[in-house]
Amino acid sequence: MPDSSPYQEFTKRLKLLISKHPSLISITLSNIFTMRLIGNKTHGDLAEIAIPEFINQYMYDFNSTHVGKDRFRAKQHEEDISVVNQITEDEVLISIKAYGVGPLQLSTDKEARMFPFLESQGESEISDSNSIRAILESPAFSEIEQMNVLPLIYDEKRNRCNILVFDQERAKQDVATIRKVTGGSGRKHPIYEFVNEDYEYICEVRYGGAAANALQRGLWTNTRNAIQYFDSITGGWIDYSHNLVLVKLFSHSLVASQTGHVEALESVKKDIASIIQGEGL
Repeated sequence: MPDSSPYQEFTKRLKLLISKHPSLISITLSNIFTMRLIGNKTHGDLAEIAIPEFINQYMYDFNSTHVGKDRFRAKQHEEDISVVNQITEDEVLISIKAYGVGPLQLSTDKEARMFPFLESQGESEISDSNSIRAILESPAFSEIEQMNVLPLIYDEKRNRCNILVFDQERAKQDVATIRKVTGGSGRKHPIYEFVNEDYEYICEVRYGGAAANALQRGLWTNTRNAIQYFDSITGGWIDYSHNLVLVKLFSHSLVASQTGHVEALESVKKDIASIIQGEGL
């Protein structure tokens, strides 16, 4: 078996922490998804600063920084946070995704190479194992190897959330057929669907032409249809409730002075310290 990658080591440690102290992630995810009460996309932006803070406060062998709006302002990369293992000094760049249960974008394929490469094969269905291996190991699909995506998945109807990490190695090993699918499901552009030997859905490559925007192209999967290819870092679904006090705190903070912010921050720091003490961290 190959050694774990730095990202796999991080997710393994995160999963261990959550299994021992589930209330920590429950509080954090509840606060993140409460932000949907402010705006439909607000939770995604705030997740990018909440998760690094979670790591810094509770994972002592790691530190994290939000880099999405700084280091990669030119939008050449998709990563949002940097995580450094304090012991090995390995740095991992991670993309935070906050999606509702269902379709999940794993990569925007910024250079639009995947779909055209599949088109160039000239076949609507590919089942030859050697051909499939060649496709998955081609330069067009090389970014899959560096795909460190941490998806925060929420089910708003049931008020629950889950951190589901796509097992890309297992997915690649299980691909038995790649087939072109056109029409249906309100689809504007064709896709290439990847299925296993039982014709069970694994993932798909969406159209990558000029008419496709970043939310139409790239590598996608589905947290409903491909659940067997995900590892739940939270050990399953976590129920959450909206923290209305947090919404009120935000609204008051926006019209308060920095002096008030300093005092509030000190109170929050004391609360975090009491949580750490109470959890025996």
